[in-house]
Amino acid sequence: MAKKPLTVDTLTHDEATRKNAPTAELETFLEEAVKRPIEVAYERRNRDLDPQLVWRGKDVADWSDLVVEAPPLYIQEKIHPKALIEDLKRSSNRADAGDAPDLFADFNGVDPEARTEFYAHDQHWSNRMILGDGLKVMASLAEREGLKGQVQCIYIDPPYGIKFNSNFQWSTTSRDVKDGKADHLTREPEQVKAFRDTWRDGIHSYLTYLRDRLTVARDLLTESGSVFVQIGDENVHRVRALMDEVFGEENFCSEITFVKNSGQTSGLLSGNYDILIWFAKDKEKVKFRRPLVEKVVGGEFGGRYNKAYLPGGVEQSLSTEERADPSGLPDDWRLYTEQPCLSHGFNPNTTVEFYLNKRRYHPGQKRQWKCTIAGMERLSKSDRLIGLPKMIYYRRFIDDYPAFAIGNNWNDTQDRLAKDYVVQTVPLVVQRCILMATDPGDLVLDPTCGSGTTAYVAEQWGRRWITIDTSRVALALARARIMGARYPWYLLADSREGQLKEAEITRSPPRDTPTQGRVRQGFVYKRVPHITLKSIANNAEIDTIWEEFQEKLEPLRAKINALRGRDGSDPDLPPFEEWTMPREPGSPWPEKAAQALEKARSERASEATRTKWLATLNAELGRDYTLETLPEHAVDPWNDPECEKLHAEWWELRIARQKEIDASIAAKADTEYLYDQPYEDKSRVRVAGPFTVESLSPHRVPAVDVDDSLFDEVEAAEGRAKKGGSGERADFAEMVLENLKRSGVQQRARDDKLVFETMKLWPGESILAEGTVRQKSLTEAEEEEASDAGPTRRAAIFVGPEYGTVSRPALTAAAREAMDAGFDLLIAAAFNFDAHAGELTKMGPLTVLQARINPDLHMPDLANTGAGNLFTVFGDPDIVVHDEGDDMVSIEVLGVDMYKGGQIESGDADDIAVWFIDTDYNYESFFVRHAYFPGANDPYKALKTTLKAEIDSEAWDSLNRTRSRPFERPKDGRVAVKVVNHLGDEVMKVLEV
Repeated sequence: MAKKPLTVDTLTHDEATRKNAPTAELETFLEEAVKRPIEVAYERRNRDLDPQLVWRGKDVADWSDLVVEAPPLYIQEKIHPKALIEDLKRSSNRADAGDAPDLFADFNGVDPEARTEFYAHDQHWSNRMILGDGLKVMASLAEREGLKGQVQCIYIDPPYGIKFNSNFQWSTTSRDVKDGKADHLTREPEQVKAFRDTWRDGIHSYLTYLRDRLTVARDLLTESGSVFVQIGDENVHRVRALMDEVFGEENFCSEITFVKNSGQTSGLLSGNYDILIWFAKDKEKVKFRRPLVEKVVGGEFGGRYNKAYLPGGVEQSLSTEERADPSGLPDDWRLYTEQPCLSHGFNPNTTVEFYLNKRRYHPGQKRQWKCTIAGMERLSKSDRLIGLPKMIYYRRFIDDYPAFAIGNNWNDTQDRLAKDYVVQTVPLVVQRCILMATDPGDLVLDPTCGSGTTAYVAEQWGRRWITIDTSRVALALARARIMGARYPWYLLADSREGQLKEAEITRSPPRDTPTQGRVRQGFVYKRVPHITLKSIANNAEIDTIWEEFQEKLEPLRAKINALRGRDGSDPDLPPFEEWTMPREPGSPWPEKAAQALEKARSERASEATRTKWLATLNAELGRDYTLETLPEHAVDPWNDPECEKLHAEWWELRIARQKEIDASIAAKADTEYLYDQPYEDKSRVRVAGPFTVESLSPHRVPAVDVDDSLFDEVEAAEGRAKKGGSGERADFAEMVLENLKRSGVQQRARDDKLVFETMKLWPGESILAEGTVRQKSLTEAEEEEASDAGPTRRAAIFVGPEYGTVSRPALTAAAREAMDAGFDLLIAAAFNFDAHAGELTKMGPLTVLQARINPDLHMPDLANTGAGNLFTVFGDPDIVVHDEGDDMVSIEVLGVDMYKGGQIESGDADDIAVWFIDTDYNYESFFVRHAYFPGANDPYKALKTTLKAEIDSEAWDSLNRTRSRPFERPKDGRVAVKVVNHLGDEVMKVLEV
C-alpha cells in the first residue's frame, strides 16, 4: 500500500489580534503626529522600600521618571513559510496549482478602505521579528499597540560581560568574534550604539541599561506573567539585586542553574553553568505549569528502583547489568523501591501497634505510621507493605509516579548541536521556561533575539511570539531559522482528532461538541498517574474488592491445607497462609536452601562460585545435585493432581484480585500532564505560522544652533546638544560634513571619486549643506590631481541619523527639496538605508547617490587606521530577468556590493545570505513568495528529509541557487527582489517584467 502523502500545516492564532502597523511602502500615508515618537514615562520604584544596589549615575537618573520614546514600527516583510513550501510542491509537479489558495490574500484581515488608518484597527495575529532598540520597541508595543499587561513571559539574555564577543556577531557565516580585531567589529550602527549605551561607563552603564529594560518589560507583563533573565556568574549578584528593585523581592521565584556546553577556563575552578533569574509580576498570581521529567531506571530519581515485583507477588532483585540496561526486562515486571512507612512525631491515632502477617510492629514512642491503622490495612491488602524483622517498609513502584518534578538545578541541558550564533542559547533551557510559565496561545517576548531560539521554541509549542534585536545579522539568522523550521503536528484539544484521543486516554465517550481548532484550548498531552501512599490508604474500594475475593480464596486455601496435611496439628507443617502460599505447586524448601539454589543457578556467577553454592545446597538438604541436575524451583513437587488444580485456581484468583485492586488504585489516583509531550499526528508536519519582519524608522530633525553650527537630534526627541569641551566627539552631523569634505565620495567604479571643492551650510528641512563637487579619476598618479577632473556639479547633502536607517520617505523628501532648489545631485550620507530606499536613484533630472558611511567613523580608534574610503556609493544588485516562455519568467541575482574590512567590494553570489522575490508586488506590502539561500547554511535541512516524497530533490536544490524557479508573469507586471548579504545589509529593487 502506497504511503499517504504528508500534509503540511501551520498553527494560526485566530482568537488573537494585533494593531495594523504601517508597512514600509505605506509610510508616506502615516500622519505626522503618528510618525513622531511618543514619550512614555515610567515611574521609578520607591527607593525607601528596601535595600538597593547603588552605582554611578543612578542618583541623577532617579531624580525623574524613566522617559522612553515610543516610535512607530514599520513592516518590511510578510512571510508565510507554508506558502513557500506549497510553491515548492507545485514546482515539483506533486500538487495541483489550482488547489493552492493564496495564503497572503487575507494576511491582515483589515477592510481595504481602512488599511491606511494605522494603529486604529485590529487585524489577524502574526508573529513579529523587529529590528531596533528593545527599549523603544517595547515602549512602542505597550503605548501604540495596547500590549501593556498582555505578555505572559519575557525571556532576556543580556550581555554577560564587558567583551564585544559576548554580545555581537559580525557576520552570518562566522561565530568567531575576536576582541580587539578591527575586521571583526560589528559594522552596524545600531549595534555600535547598543554597545556604547551598555558599556560606555563599564558596569555602571550596564546596570542602567538593564534596569531601564526591565522596567519597561515589567509594564508589558500580565499579572500572572514571568520574566527570566539569563546571566553568567560574574554579574548574577548584581542582576538579582537589580530585579529585586524593579519587581520587588517578594516576587522572586527561583534562581535556576543549568549546565552549558563548555566551561570557561580559569586559574581556579572552571565555570560550567549559567543562571536563570526568575521573577513574577505578582508571585501570588503567577502562572506555573510544573515541569516533569520521566524517571529512567539507573538515572536521576530512578536509581533507587532496584527490585522487581513479578506477577503473583514474587520479588526479585535486579542485577547490576539489569539496572544499567533495563530495556531487556520483561514487560510484566514492575520495578519498585522500599521506603520507610514511618514519620517523625507522636500521634495517639498512629503511634500504635500494627500486625502485618500476624507479626506485631510498633513505630516507637517518637514516631508514627504514615497513615491510620485502617489505611495500613488497605496498604497490606494492596500488597504494598514489606515486613522486615524490625520495621515495615512501603513498596513504591516506579509507575506509581513515573516522573519527577525537576528543581532549580538542570543538569541535562547540554546540547552538542552546531550553533548558528556566537551566544546561542540551548533550546531546552528556553523550552522549560516557556512551558512552565505559559499556555498555548500566550504571548512570549524576547528583546534579545540573537539567533531566534525563543521564537523558534515559542513557535514549536504554539505560543505567540515577538522577538527584537539591534543586529541585522542576528535577525537574518533568526529569519532563516524560522522559515525553514520543521515542527511536529501536535493534536489540538479543540479538534475532532483531539477529542477522540482524549476519549481513548480517559476511557470515556468522545465529546460531540463542535471544534474550531483554537490553539488557546491547548494540546492533548500525555499524562502520568500520581499514586501516593495516602491515596491508597484512603481508597475504601480496596476493602470491597478484598472481601469479594476472600469469599472465593479462603475455601480453596482450606482445601489445599487439608490435602497437604497442614491443618495446624503438626507444628512442622503449619497451614499455608496467604503470604506463605508457594508460587509453584510443591512443598517449599527452607529459606537458606532456596537462596543457595538461586546462587547456584545464576548464569552471571562464575563456575567456582556456583559450585560453592551447590555444595551448600546439598549439605542443607542432604542431597547430591549437580549443576546439570538442579531443579528450576525451590520446591519438592506434590505430584497430586487435585491439589495442583486447587493451587492453580487459588493463584488465578489471587492475581485477579491484585489486578482489580491495582486498577482501583490507578482509577482513583491523580494524574499530571507532561506538558512537553503532546500527542503527535505523524501524518502531518508543521511549519512556522505567518510572521512579519519589522523595524524602527528613526524620525530625524536636523537643526542649527545660534552660531550656525549643526547639531543632530536623533528620532526627534534625543535632545542631545552639541558636546562641550569634554573631549567627546563633536556633533555627529558636523563631523560627517567635515569628513565628507575632506574624503569625498568613492563611486562604484574603483577609479572614480567625487571630491568637494566647496561646502557650506544650507538652511533646509532635510538638506544640511550644499557643495560643489567634481568627478576625479584616480587612474593617474596622485600628483596629477586635476588632469582628469570632470566638470563641477552643485550637490545637496543629506545626512542620515547617527544610529539608525534612512527610510525611503526621508530620502524622497530630501530629493524633492534638492530638486526644488535646483541642485544637480543629492548625496545622501548614512550608515544604512532600508531596502526600499535603495530603489530611489533618480528623481526627474536629479541624481540621487546613496553614500554609505564607513562604520569606522563610529570607532575613533579605527578612523585613522587607513581602512579605506569613508563614504562609498553602493551599487544596485545585479539582476537579470529571463523569459522562460508560456508567459513564465525567472529572476537571476549575479551579486551585490558589501563591506569587507572597511572597504566596499563587489560581491558575487557567495556573498548573498538570502534573497526574496515578491512575484506580485503591489507597492503596499512585500510578501516573500520565493526565498533562496545561496550562501547560507541550509535552513530547510529537516524539512527536506521529512518531505522528500512530496517535493523532489530538484525543487529543494533550487533553494540554494541564485536563479529562481520560473513563475507566472504577474498581471501588473511588477516584481520586487530583496537581497540580503551576510552582514545583514539589505537592498531591494522593483522590476517591470
